[in-house]
Amino acid sequence: MYARAIRIPIWRTPPFALAARWISVADMPMTAHPRSLKYEYELFVEQEIERYKESLPRHALLRIGDDAVTSLAAEQQLGLTEVLLCVEVDRIIRGRCRIPTYRTWCRRRLRALEDFRRPERWGLHPDGGVARALPIAAQGHVLVAGTTSEGTAMFLAANGCTVTALGSVEDTVERVVAAAVEVGLARQVRGMVGDLASWAPDAPLKAVICAATALAELSPDDRRRAIAALQHATANGGIHVLDVMAESAGGAQVATDELLAIYSGWEISLERHNGRTNTMLAMKVA
Repeated sequence: MYARAIRIPIWRTPPFALAARWISVADMPMTAHPRSLKYEYELFVEQEIERYKESLPRHALLRIGDDAVTSLAAEQQLGLTEVLLCVEVDRIIRGRCRIPTYRTWCRRRLRALEDFRRPERWGLHPDGGVARALPIAAQGHVLVAGTTSEGTAMFLAANGCTVTALGSVEDTVERVVAAAVEVGLARQVRGMVGDLASWAPDAPLKAVICAATALAELSPDDRRRAIAALQHATANGGIHVLDVMAESAGGAQVATDELLAIYSGWEISLERHNGRTNTMLAMKVA
């Protein structure tokens, strides 16, 4: 069994954008380099136009199409092509959507991005393992495995990481991907359904954030093999943040001694709460 990419509906881009289609998130270009705000604004405008189209009944869309034909005819266009028609339809819709100007949108976006970079925004502790891993993981590829919420992936993506969100429950992974789309971080977050034994790194890793459930659902032999593969794919100086005990009472847990043996030769730090080890941080030394 191999991990598979989550598929999400996205809107077709021009020349003709009246319907939704499904694509694999794994096929979307991912980048750790921030896109320009101008480019993000253009994507935002396209998304708002497509949402408006989706909200209209077919007859209303056809009426807009007729208006576009009339407008182009009045301008004496030499060739009324589908591309020209779609551009004119979008221009008409843009005037009806009350889309904010670039300056207004940019101001709002910058405030939102600043908020997204705070760990507290996503329910993370500012001194917790994920926040401590960020200086090492920034601008690199990070695996987030077994998380039950979207906070970790969103926090890392907002701070410049490219994130693979891996989970065995499809609904959970879909929620992470949907959250990334909602906040404009979709190109930095990839959703994969599967467990650690079924997923193989396809790029060097700067960090691995692993929930206790992702480790506990594997047999001891599979766990050792999966972690060995992650260790091999992790760049020197990279970090693994492993929850050895789930937050919920009676939740999954993995023996700390087992992990200490597997991570022999790594620089280890243990976080304790109420006298028990909850999280292990392991840094790969050169």
